[in-house]
Amino acid sequence: MESASFEQAPAGAMAPAIPAAVKILVAGGFGAGKTTLVGAVSEIPPLNTEEVMTEASLGVDDLDGVEQKTTTTVALDFGRITVNDEVVLYLFGTPGQGRFWFMWDELARGALGAVVLADTRRLDTCFPSVDFFEERGMPFVIAVNRFDGDCPYTAAEIRAALDVGGEVDVLMSDARDREAGKNVLITLVEQAIRRNGGAGAALD
Repeated sequence: MESASFEQAPAGAMAPAIPAAVKILVAGGFGAGKTTLVGAVSEIPPLNTEEVMTEASLGVDDLDGVEQKTTTTVALDFGRITVNDEVVLYLFGTPGQGRFWFMWDELARGALGAVVLADTRRLDTCFPSVDFFEERGMPFVIAVNRFDGDCPYTAAEIRAALDVGGEVDVLMSDARDREAGKNVLITLVEQAIRRNGGAGAALD
């Protein structure tokens, strides 16, 4: 049996560049749109662990403001988006309910930063996410999910309500829109580069 032969690249030829794999968390309160965001921007069929909500969640999960929600993430969402030839983002959506917060430490390992989705109908539900990333010194951005296409508050008002500093970007977005989601992710990566004192390549 003949052994397989491999052609050598011409001398001086550049090997194909391997994109940097960057892990990003997508966090926020229950029903804020995390699964929707991951699904909208992912270039592969997203992995999600959504299950139909049952009576067992009554009195456990806070449904105020999201009474019509019928499913919930019980582990994580996963997706991938190629930003450019140099950067590929791997997205991990965290479960929003308090009973699943024990998973956040494991999901956060090795992450460059996080997107915190804010729902102005229930702004207080994203406080735990903000506190989690602030305590760990992890870069994060606030993406205000405009469910009805509008937002009654300005970015400055939301920043004040969440008590986050000027180094944290606050963006108006729509979790259903791929380009809006991509802009949020690029903003996060650029913020992380600034905080790390790096001068990474421009992100398109």
